[in-house]
Amino acid sequence: MGTRRVPPDQIISQELARQMSEISNETGRQIGVLLDRKGHVEYVMVGNAKGIEMPDFGRVRVGTDRFRGLRCVHTHLQGEKLTQDDLTDLALLRLDLMSIIQVERSSGLPGMVYSAHLLPTSADSLHSGSEGEPYEFLEPNIPSQLDVDFVSLISSLESEMARVRQTARAKRTIRDRAILVGVTTGYVEDAEESMAELEELAISADVVVLDKIIQRRPQIEPKTVMGRGKLEELLIRSMRLGADLIVFDTELSPAQVRSISDATDLKVIDRPQLILDIFAQRAQSREGKLQVELAQLKYLLPRLVVGQNSAFSRLAGGIGGRGPGETKLETDRRRVRDRISQLERQVDDLGRQRQERRKVRSRKNLPVISLVGYTNAGKSTLLNSLTRSDVYAEKKMFATLDPTSRRLRLPIEQEVIINDTVGFIRDLPEPLVAAFRATLEEISDSDLLVHVVDASNPRAPQQVNSVEKILGELELSSIPQIIVLNKSDLLSGDEIGDLQKQLSLDNHADSVAISAIRKESLRPLTERIGARVVSETVQTQLA
Repeated sequence: MGTRRVPPDQIISQELARQMSEISNETGRQIGVLLDRKGHVEYVMVGNAKGIEMPDFGRVRVGTDRFRGLRCVHTHLQGEKLTQDDLTDLALLRLDLMSIIQVERSSGLPGMVYSAHLLPTSADSLHSGSEGEPYEFLEPNIPSQLDVDFVSLISSLESEMARVRQTARAKRTIRDRAILVGVTTGYVEDAEESMAELEELAISADVVVLDKIIQRRPQIEPKTVMGRGKLEELLIRSMRLGADLIVFDTELSPAQVRSISDATDLKVIDRPQLILDIFAQRAQSREGKLQVELAQLKYLLPRLVVGQNSAFSRLAGGIGGRGPGETKLETDRRRVRDRISQLERQVDDLGRQRQERRKVRSRKNLPVISLVGYTNAGKSTLLNSLTRSDVYAEKKMFATLDPTSRRLRLPIEQEVIINDTVGFIRDLPEPLVAAFRATLEEISDSDLLVHVVDASNPRAPQQVNSVEKILGELELSSIPQIIVLNKSDLLSGDEIGDLQKQLSLDNHADSVAISAIRKESLRPLTERIGARVVSETVQTQLA
């Protein structure tokens, strides 16, 4: 069979189709060949009655603007047409064509030939809603009557694919292009909420979100998180959209990152690493940069594989591989541990300096108010409005990393110190919490916490619970608290009332509705803060 040659313009010759069908019928096994564009047989494959195993092409990848230069033709013994496995192999291996020959049971002669090829598709058509299957099926026929000019077909397909990719590259920016993936064993609604937040995080990290995929499974696949079929669907999707990054909405183990990265040949990161990357982008002060680098290295240390760091070598630069710690990703474990020890000492020194500054402030007997809350709730905007400051504020997650303190004069002619703090988020990476503990300790000396909530966010109650959980982990739950429902101008009075009732039942905390961008709405808040400060002062004096 290896000496036979198919005319280049034919999908399969009648003679080779007959020989394959007869052997397949006699053995009860599928028989397949991979033909190059000159019609030479490059591979011969023998499977079982139901399937055939494709050769292992290893790490040999094919560019997105061309095909592999091989077409697969194999037999089917049970009257099947092209199966999903056939189409998956066509897409993942980027074959020129996938064809199957139906073997007639009675005679063993070749019957109908079914063929399919990939379609050149742009991201614009995918997102316009006009997309269909990524394949096109040719008209089936018997081998002697196949009239498709294969050379002309593949040439036109590659020309169109190159044109589409060239257009896409002209429009493309240097930003990472990602597909977001969520795998859950719980309720899909919860996974959708978490995925919406992951999308916000990705946008804040300046990532272009191409698509989102959620899979519900009875249990998480230990090796690849998602099931095999869904992973193949993800790979095909990433190729069609031109993705270069996959972001999982869960923490991945080092083994899972390597398995998924090897299967996709793409950069793979998880939710904690995306959050760390945002912190790396936002860090401005020396202290902030030190803390971010410390968190990055603690997170990546168990994920560094000496000598064969194939998964993480793809993280150099861009999302997941930037920031103060990026030059340390490829160093050995000992050097990383040494760097972590050095950073921990520096962060501890800065923590002691912060403590000394707090002692100086406390001697002035000025009450301390700290703004806490979920990221992007509007804490910095509120600080600016209350104190007529110009602290950096942007509608992005974690816009504030470095704590800022300002003085505020209350209506009761009492001055207080008001602190803006880093925003919280659910599933905040533990290395990040540990690294920023010195910064978060700034909150511990507060006389009152002003918990700022984005009332317009449909997940506001869940965000409040996430903040309360983190405050509990930091042993700060005992500090008195006022809940501030920010952006209340975007809701009706009834909606605000319902939210206040719900939060009162869940958290037993006092609440006030405001809009940080409307200073006239802040008077009730400052009066409430003044009343609480007076109350706390009286209680302290009595004690």
